[in-house]
Amino acid sequence: MATKKIAIAASIGVAAALALSACSGSTSDSAGTDGSGSSATVPAVDGAGKTITVWVMQDDYQDATIQAINDEFTKETGAEVDVQVQVWDGIATKVTTALATSTPPDIIDVGNTQVAGYAANGGLLDLTSYQDDLAQGQTWLDGLVDPATVDGSLYAVPGFAGARSVIYNKTMWAAAGITTAPTTYEELTADLDAVKAANASTSDFSAFYLPGEYWYAGLQFVWDAGGEIATDDDGTWTSGFSSAEAQQGLADFQEFQNAYSSAASQSLNTAEPDQNQIFADGKTSAILNTSYAKILADNPSLTEDDLGTFPLPGKSGETQPVMLGGSDWAIPAKSQNSDLALVWAKIAASPDIQNDWVYGNDGWIPNSQEGIEAAQATLSDLDKSFFTAALNSKATPANANWSTIESNKDPEDLFSSIASGSKSVADAAEEFDAEADETLNTSN
Repeated sequence: MATKKIAIAASIGVAAALALSACSGSTSDSAGTDGSGSSATVPAVDGAGKTITVWVMQDDYQDATIQAINDEFTKETGAEVDVQVQVWDGIATKVTTALATSTPPDIIDVGNTQVAGYAANGGLLDLTSYQDDLAQGQTWLDGLVDPATVDGSLYAVPGFAGARSVIYNKTMWAAAGITTAPTTYEELTADLDAVKAANASTSDFSAFYLPGEYWYAGLQFVWDAGGEIATDDDGTWTSGFSSAEAQQGLADFQEFQNAYSSAASQSLNTAEPDQNQIFADGKTSAILNTSYAKILADNPSLTEDDLGTFPLPGKSGETQPVMLGGSDWAIPAKSQNSDLALVWAKIAASPDIQNDWVYGNDGWIPNSQEGIEAAQATLSDLDKSFFTAALNSKATPANANWSTIESNKDPEDLFSSIASGSKSVADAAEEFDAEADETLNTSN
């Protein structure tokens, strides 16, 4: 299943509820080159009398944020915007169908891991030569731009992100003698050992609840050890879990999971039972998640003062790389208004919109390192960790067939089999890689 957005907005206090004419409506050079192969500038466009269609996913952006983008777009181009809100259910089929028509929408809001699938058969406009201009001096987050870059070409513009951080019960940790958040892996395990000992008499207690099927969390250990999900060598993909680095990360995950989570969790996911409820019920002192809002809703006796957050530290000495969820803006290759669509996308990615609206109004993590740094001064201590974690981010392979691997729940099976010990690290990795290699290299 493709990563959609990751809802941290509820946990962030800031969240509330061009002179060239485009006669044909699309650029004569759809790849965005200026003829010399150098970086091109998004052209100014006289769009008076024209209307572009923008598909926005339900709950991704608040109406006021989209309106702010549209207002600036109309000011710059004279064109209007028809915003059409889409639901996630069945969206992949709907987008694929629309991309095959001669009159698709001009801009689509897509999950960051969905870009490769839509770009595979030429469905999206190649934005590579416009990349520098679209970035506007910002350094886009790796977890957004990497999955939007297919075979070295950019096919979508980062929109917003969500990241995972450790959420812990400060009151419970204080009772175990811990008054500051750990900043190293050694400090983390020492703290969890103390919490585990202090709650040894509590049945079904986990110092750190980490279900075995939680592959997003497991990947952090793999990445921290230097492993990769898969690599592309001139069009040939190789799954990477059999590498020495990845196997070390898988072993680290197994060791941590077995030491601090319950035995029953080895074959479970985060939803059944809900890890937020387990935390709210006092059955664990820490989880890895994208928001603490549901914890507070599940147990009204808990307050923000009872909670703390920190990015998960790794054995590498850095915070573990996190899997970013989020959305990108893509332009269908057959858009009849691609010049105007480029202007709209550039505005949506601009520092002003990112800082004042995507973060300032909606509460999302902005699309760049600079945006995160600008937000720091206004973030609460609880929220800073999610933003800090996003600075070291990765994503699933930019391969159209990766969605098949996710749909088959192969990653869940990989990590669960390792957590439970039903397979050795080496055997589980070898079996996964053999199947993944075949899937990733299947022609579309």
